[in-house]
Amino acid sequence: MKTPETKSRAEDGVPQTQDAALDLTTEMAGFLSDFNEFQADIKSKFQQQEERMTHLDRKNFARAARPALSNAMDADAPHQKAFQAYLRSGDDDGLRGLELDAKGMTTAVAADGGYLVDPQTSDTISTVLKSSASLRAISNVVNVEATAYEVLVDRSDLGSGWATETADAVETGTPQFERISVPLHELSALPKASQRLLDDSAFDIESWLAGRIADKFATAEAAAFVSGDGVDKPKGFLTHPTVSDDTWSWGSLGYIATGADGEFASGAAADAIVDLVYSLGARYRANAAFVMNSKTAGAVRKMKDADGRFLWSDGLAAGEPARLMGYPVLIAEDMPDIGSDSTAIAFGDFTKGYTIAERPDLRILRDPFSAKPHVLFYATKRVGGDVSDFAAIKLLKFSTS
Repeated sequence: MKTPETKSRAEDGVPQTQDAALDLTTEMAGFLSDFNEFQADIKSKFQQQEERMTHLDRKNFARAARPALSNAMDADAPHQKAFQAYLRSGDDDGLRGLELDAKGMTTAVAADGGYLVDPQTSDTISTVLKSSASLRAISNVVNVEATAYEVLVDRSDLGSGWATETADAVETGTPQFERISVPLHELSALPKASQRLLDDSAFDIESWLAGRIADKFATAEAAAFVSGDGVDKPKGFLTHPTVSDDTWSWGSLGYIATGADGEFASGAAADAIVDLVYSLGARYRANAAFVMNSKTAGAVRKMKDADGRFLWSDGLAAGEPARLMGYPVLIAEDMPDIGSDSTAIAFGDFTKGYTIAERPDLRILRDPFSAKPHVLFYATKRVGGDVSDFAAIKLLKFSTS
């Protein structure tokens, strides 16, 4: 904006009033000009901001409309696609050239030994095994790459003593360690399907195969973890020697007798359950659970204490296990029935007492020749199990002593 020099104009003979009016007009014109420029600049910036926001909204909408992707899914997709082609038609070209994650499965196995199952199918099988009624649900499960799993168990207390400020420290006892080896054994299943069914693209081959394999593996594992003899299979906890808890020593499982042969003692049935619970050390009871089959559970469910209250209580929420004297109950159908000298009820902290070791990989070999017109799928995995702490499990024996 321009500033007129009134003194100069007055000397030139211009009247003072006309000069003031001229100055005001000039000032207003300059102000309006500057305001219009400012207004145009603000409108331009608002327009640019609006265009930028519209562009971002379109990008976000397009991103939200896209299906969700993840690095894990991208990494697993080639394996799953190649594995499906192998199951349906025996085409193993995709599996032969597949490089798998070094953290888990390092390489595809040759055709004579089978191929590693894709992660989605393997996870489905693992989920079924974990949810099945077997010791796997409450035991310590570890993944190993070797042929056996070594467990070191400290079965003695570290010595201690009191000392004064000036007295010499006294040497205390040395802890004793037990080395327990859990060898891995091969578990197999052999489901079959017709080639016509495999050719049907609507048939979900992965889900079908995972379900059949999981059912076979769950049945075999559940029996072995309870009563397996350790020969080409896991060693069940009931296979180990049992002795009266009064004379218990490491290497055997202690038991509490009911006081009657093949049944609970008349008039004192609940006492045997109470004795069983408190025969277990306090450090194990906090995470302990009962294990019995359905028939035994039916008999125990009717028990009452001296005040007429049931010892058994159902789970408070869906999926919660029933409880006996406040401890969860696992129904394992492979446990023996109540009978003469049978150990039909177990109680203990199985996360410390029983260890299940397994290799994380599951392998499939397709055989279209042995059972024509059907195709056999030979599935294998390696798993082992054994007692890892003999003090963590106690048994209830239906005998007089």
